[in-house]
Amino acid sequence: MQSIINQLVYFGFFQSVFLLFIYLFSSKNRKKINGYVAFLILILMIGLLGRVLYISDIFGKNFRLISFSEFATLLFGSTIYLFTKSALLDKRFSYKDLLHYIPGFFYVIFVIFLFMLPSDKIIGERIKSGELFRTITIFIGIGLLFNITYWALSCHQFLVFRKKLRDELSYTIKTQFFLNFLIAIGICLLSWVIIYFISIFGIKTIERTAREFIWLSLALIILFIAYYGMVSPDIFKTVPLTKNKKYAQSKLSKTDLDILKTKLEQLMVEKKPFLNRKLLKAELAEMLGVSNPEIARLLNENIGMNFFEYVNYYRIKEFVALAKTDKAKHLTFFGIAQEAGFNSKTTFNKAFKKLMGTSPKEYFANET
Repeated sequence: MQSIINQLVYFGFFQSVFLLFIYLFSSKNRKKINGYVAFLILILMIGLLGRVLYISDIFGKNFRLISFSEFATLLFGSTIYLFTKSALLDKRFSYKDLLHYIPGFFYVIFVIFLFMLPSDKIIGERIKSGELFRTITIFIGIGLLFNITYWALSCHQFLVFRKKLRDELSYTIKTQFFLNFLIAIGICLLSWVIIYFISIFGIKTIERTAREFIWLSLALIILFIAYYGMVSPDIFKTVPLTKNKKYAQSKLSKTDLDILKTKLEQLMVEKKPFLNRKLLKAELAEMLGVSNPEIARLLNENIGMNFFEYVNYYRIKEFVALAKTDKAKHLTFFGIAQEAGFNSKTTFNKAFKKLMGTSPKEYFANET
């Protein structure tokens, strides 16, 4: 068991050194990788360095070397959150972001003064009295609470972003990789919480071994993300969302909105902008001759749909009409759906079932 952990430590450490080397000395790759990911790699490298020095026995089995890993504890969660914001919303570094690292800074100072600087004699006395275990338990508890809070904020940021996409885009973009990343981090944190409570109830041996695995799994996840950020830089790129002040710029009366609704329906029928598979709300607003907030208000207040639902409503109508033509005989259902403006089979199937209450196959089977 320990040999497996040691191999993972060595792998993670040399991988982090390799990725940092590329980031620092390759200007091309430096532009690809998110700066917060690079900072995470640096934190992980420092933590793994302590473990490498400890297991390699270069300076003897000094427990203080393992304390290097604790430096990453309160810097980890906040960096995940800032990485999520910067990747999804294309936000650049701001000095205000440093406020998120203040608790981590004080945490590192506590680790240095409580675990690294005291003599072996003082540490030994603390172990005998149980003070060390109580202190470690409190520290780990704080670290877990801190990281779980920031992970929850990251998930909230992601869900809000995905909801906003449906107000701006008529098509789906790939966010599954990012979702999987947050799920993996969440599983690691949940495992850590379980192990934490196991240790409180007295099974310390399990906690020590399992905590190493969890810490290493977090490190490997980050390294995996960093690697993909370099070899496939578009994986986290998303469409910048239009920032709207909720109807602040809209001065349309109820009568104006009713007239605009008629004009929009006429536009959708005559010009069929929904056939554009990557239609944006801003583009439809321009075609209608109104602002983005005004069309948002029209869709939400008068029509009762978001942009994504509204456009797909017309695409489904177009699909049903096309499916009854001779041309449809030579196409699959998804082929017809693409002709109607859909760019995703999953999106088409979900939209069709939501609107028609059944699958395309069942719908046309009942038609005949």
